[in-house]
Amino acid sequence: MPLVTTTNMFKKAYEGGYAIGAFNVNNMEIVQGITEAAGELNSPIILQVSAGARKYANHTYLTKLVEAALVENPNIPIALHLDHGADFEICKSCIDGGFTSVMIDASHHAFDENIEITRKVVDYAHERGVVVEAELGQLAGVEDDVKVAAEDASYTHPDEVEEFVDRTGVDSLAIAIGTSHGAFKFKPGQKPMLRFDILDEVSKRLPNFPIVLHGASSVSQEYVKIIQANGGNLADAIGIPEDMLRQAARSAVCKINIDSDLRLALTAGVREVMWNHPEKFDPREYLKVGRQYVKDVVAHKITTVLGSEGKAPECL
Repeated sequence: MPLVTTTNMFKKAYEGGYAIGAFNVNNMEIVQGITEAAGELNSPIILQVSAGARKYANHTYLTKLVEAALVENPNIPIALHLDHGADFEICKSCIDGGFTSVMIDASHHAFDENIEITRKVVDYAHERGVVVEAELGQLAGVEDDVKVAAEDASYTHPDEVEEFVDRTGVDSLAIAIGTSHGAFKFKPGQKPMLRFDILDEVSKRLPNFPIVLHGASSVSQEYVKIIQANGGNLADAIGIPEDMLRQAARSAVCKINIDSDLRLALTAGVREVMWNHPEKFDPREYLKVGRQYVKDVVAHKITTVLGSEGKAPECL
């Protein structure tokens, strides 16, 4: 099966009250862990690549890994998505390079400039059958090249969304309702909270339109503890409660981004082996454990948070 766009995925997710997992990929083991879990659970997925991943692993290597995943998992729909495209040129490069979906993130620009940049990407992408995600509002935190200080973060203004979508022609919209990038989303003692009032208002203004949540890793304490117990230092790492994400997935949120949870899982497996077996130096031994933890995380997200288990056939 060839790569697909997210159009039918999001339509079915919106109608069915579930979300599609958008999992960031950086190497072979992460691609394998994600797609093996999705294949076994018959779930549609989005594999997304950040600018940092392209710098690290090279565009060609990543796309070929995804092509291999398609061969190994022919019965599940997979979209290949650019995460946080900084400008038109990187979006163009990914569109020309085989991606079926791109995100242009011009959210740090003024409203009209965000529209202008996004419209340019939309025009180029739609002519080539590629769909586009954009963002209104800014999430705090750090992820690859995306660095937004807490004082610079801003919630999405619902009164802007209709004009933005109408003027850009964008296919989905990432909004800021209190999620954030990275593994340290909240301070110790701070109660995690998402602005569901903003999500509800956006949904009313954009009926049947797919909404995206970035920075939505839950930072599993199971893997934080493994990392801590094996020489790591991740005290106070706190993520988004999974019940809040499930609530979002039942509404207009059709795509939930997950990156930090995968990094934590892979790192936990590697640290566990190397700390307890310092004599080992075969990367296949420690990466195998890390890959299994990634697979376990993805399976948990599909069944517990996203609700996308068994939805592959309707998304084809």
